[in-house]
Amino acid sequence: MPTKNDARVSRVAVVGTGLIGAGWAAHFLAHGLDVIATDPAPNAKEKLIEFVDRVWPLLEQLGLHKDAARDRLRFTPDMREAVAEADFVQENAPERIQAKIDLFAAMDAVAPPAVILASSSSGLMMSAIQSGCRHPERCVIGHPFNPPYLIPLVEVVGGAKTSAESISKAMTFYTDSGKRPIHILKELPGHIANRLQAALWREALYMVDEGVASVADVDAAVSWGPGLRWGVMGPSLTFHLAGGRGGISYFLDHLTGPLRTWWEPLGKAELTPQLISKLIQGVADEAGDRSIEALNLERDRVVMGLLKLRRENPE
Repeated sequence: MPTKNDARVSRVAVVGTGLIGAGWAAHFLAHGLDVIATDPAPNAKEKLIEFVDRVWPLLEQLGLHKDAARDRLRFTPDMREAVAEADFVQENAPERIQAKIDLFAAMDAVAPPAVILASSSSGLMMSAIQSGCRHPERCVIGHPFNPPYLIPLVEVVGGAKTSAESISKAMTFYTDSGKRPIHILKELPGHIANRLQAALWREALYMVDEGVASVADVDAAVSWGPGLRWGVMGPSLTFHLAGGRGGISYFLDHLTGPLRTWWEPLGKAELTPQLISKLIQGVADEAGDRSIEALNLERDRVVMGLLKLRRENPE
């Protein structure tokens, strides 16, 4: 919940109100902040309000900030108006590099110089995005994980011209607004979490393509196996436990050999028309008669339960 950062950041501009932007807006509102949202798309205001209303009961179950209120949301189609009035800017435009460069230059021209401009970009690098800005030192990546109103992770990455002070301010703001930010020290396409997801999914698709298992069984192998452990601790700490009393040192001494035998034959999936067809059919079989909306509710319900447990054991 917001603490010491309240005095500095009370109003957040959410630029772009698609799935990610709407999720950010709901999160900031739930944590007692004013939100001024902007998006040029037709009916963007109505869709945003509908989204916030739909997820608000979930946020109530998790626990709202004492100042949380949906009527602290304001919408304007004028991006410059939204950014000029903000204490922090969270941008969520489509993943097109030139569009991001142009948008950041436009935001930079109207935002007060001390205001952080953060991009939700899932894979682009800030060094490129900030290249058209007069104040590139205040530009950062602040990449959330979907859905932003539930998943705590935010990846904070600076560009070549981002200042250490801006990184620190972004980390503090995200922490104080209920997130779990990590500072990525070196730019990479896709940052950290998406690269890890991509590596796992590539092997998953390879096994489906090779006929090792169905799409549903590969998904089950993740969600009912290591995925449960990863909800508590990451792979390195998990392997520390796998070493018993000797911890990670014992694990590396005695199990590196077998691990290498698993690494060497890892496959490289090619998204051929045949694999794409197999994947689409496999997902349809796994989803069954559950709609996208029903799957979203199922995911959110289980994630909420995990989050409540994690609050009891935050580290």
